[in-house]
Amino acid sequence: MNTLGYAILSVLSKRPSSGYELASCLDLLWPAKHSQIYPLLTKMEQKGFLSYEYIEQIGKPNKKIYSITEKGRITLESWIKEPASNQIIRDDFLIKVYAIWLKDEESAKKLIEDRLVKLNQQVSLQVKEIEEINQEQIKTTSKKFGKYILLRRSHFLNKEEVSWCHWVLSLFKGSNLSKLQ
Repeated sequence: MNTLGYAILSVLSKRPSSGYELASCLDLLWPAKHSQIYPLLTKMEQKGFLSYEYIEQIGKPNKKIYSITEKGRITLESWIKEPASNQIIRDDFLIKVYAIWLKDEESAKKLIEDRLVKLNQQVSLQVKEIEEINQEQIKTTSKKFGKYILLRRSHFLNKEEVSWCHWVLSLFKGSNLSKLQ
């Protein structure tokens, strides 16, 4: 099974979810498109890692609510015991920054400024979500503990990238390579 499959099992270990709900929960763990999630759900169901309940709805499309099976839970618990692989970051922004020298200065600054706007929005949303969880006074044994510590990690990383964006923008003010060193 691939990492997305384990991420799906991880989310379902907390509570049953529809494919749509899974996609939003996965954003924090392992972002994936619906086109990746739904075929994998079918394969995982066929292999016995999860099951689903078919829900008929009036005025809305029918949906499947997926749950982790005992086989899925055992598989997830076994995988969790294995050492984690090296971190993989796939962010097209990083490719654009690597080739930023091909842009004119205004376009290059705009690339960084646009990232800064998105990061500031994310940081604001994360602050609200962290405050909500803090009010619950969760414990390390709570089902929300993993989400909380990952949310805090993401928040710290986003704040650090905000600082980095400001640093990059300051380099444009001097635009002299000798100042970079």
